[in-house]
Amino acid sequence: MPIEVASKRRKVQRAGAVVVDVTSRGPDPWVRFSPFYPHGGIPVPLSPGVTSASVEGVWQALKVFEDADVDPSKLGVTSMKGLKRTVRRFGPVRGHRAGLAGERLLDYRTARQEIYLPAYRWVLENCLQAEVARLRELAGSADVVLLDYATNGDADDLSTPLSHAALIVEHLGKAVRI
Repeated sequence: MPIEVASKRRKVQRAGAVVVDVTSRGPDPWVRFSPFYPHGGIPVPLSPGVTSASVEGVWQALKVFEDADVDPSKLGVTSMKGLKRTVRRFGPVRGHRAGLAGERLLDYRTARQEIYLPAYRWVLENCLQAEVARLRELAGSADVVLLDYATNGDADDLSTPLSHAALIVEHLGKAVRI
């Protein structure tokens, strides 16, 4: 059975499909797939010995703006709130620092490849084994639709945010595009 990704912003009507909300507003246990979820102990890429509570904490901590550098405090946020750092407050994004103490600034594509994807993959492999197994089980008996705010599964498509639900599908080895 296929696993698909659909926008949480739209009404999903798929007869017989199991709809699973993997956003930060989803129910337990599926909320654990959210990049905002505070699993703790997530290695910060390019920062040996440094960990984060969440994947989003890693992404936001390493973001560099015109008027602000890295923000290590984002690594410890466990409330799933107050993580975002915005251009409205800090000016245009210049890139992501290659580690907390890194000198290099990474462009958006490279940051996705070297920061976001490794951090999210680590969570899938180390924190979500039971949930991944449950999704595999569900997909074995029914079509599954994963809800996410973004549906872009192409890390090289920088025109829209990357869908963590699409990364889940890829991880499961059942990549389906809708």
